[in-house]
Amino acid sequence: MDNALLVGLSQQLAAYRSMDVIANNLANLSTPAFKRESVKFEELVQQVRPSEGQSGPQSVSFVQDTGVVRDLSEGRLERTGAPYDLAINGKGYFVVQTDAGERYTRNGHLSLNGDGQLVTDSGDPIQGDGGPIVVTVDDGDVHIAADGTISGKQGQMGKLKVVDFANPRALKKQGDSLYSTAQSPTTVADTRIMQGTLETSNVEPVIEISRMIEIMRAYQATATLAQSQNDLKRQAIEKLGSTPN
Repeated sequence: MDNALLVGLSQQLAAYRSMDVIANNLANLSTPAFKRESVKFEELVQQVRPSEGQSGPQSVSFVQDTGVVRDLSEGRLERTGAPYDLAINGKGYFVVQTDAGERYTRNGHLSLNGDGQLVTDSGDPIQGDGGPIVVTVDDGDVHIAADGTISGKQGQMGKLKVVDFANPRALKKQGDSLYSTAQSPTTVADTRIMQGTLETSNVEPVIEISRMIEIMRAYQATATLAQSQNDLKRQAIEKLGSTPN
């Protein structure tokens, strides 16, 4: 295949990958604490054989997908008034106990399960310093202080466990707003827990849609260039075929 077509194909694959990530960002616009993602690309230079009239190896630049970058900036804090909606104002993650082990999230849209445990939307219990947080009917209205201490009529019920990591960008997505990592968590001391509040997604729809239009135009330009080259080759072949021997 012609080098120009290969370069164009690598650009179109990059555009397809970018559109996929943007679509996922827009789909999670309403997901609490969702972090916007973007694809990171680098130039991949390869040496190819010289064409007619050239001498020595020739360098050709392709587009290489090297992964996804997560924007860790905080989303807007939105007041909901729900007693078990919690937002982390600052760094840190809630600790969640799942069947696969501990996971981490900033999505504080929580509720109580049938056993009175404070759980995520997927039913996994949120961890306190002493294990799962359990609320009984005798506790009445629950108050959650800025330091994560949970109390009711019968006194303190526990304290939310909020942790952070040396490299938050290395956290791996596990679905349901959960992350996993091999890093050792550290306790966060200066983060405030806000009850009756949710952190919104940090996705800006206008920016995402503008980026989508930009990528679509670049994709179309590459496709038009490839079609023009094919047309030129076809015309050249037709002329050669009609040339008398």
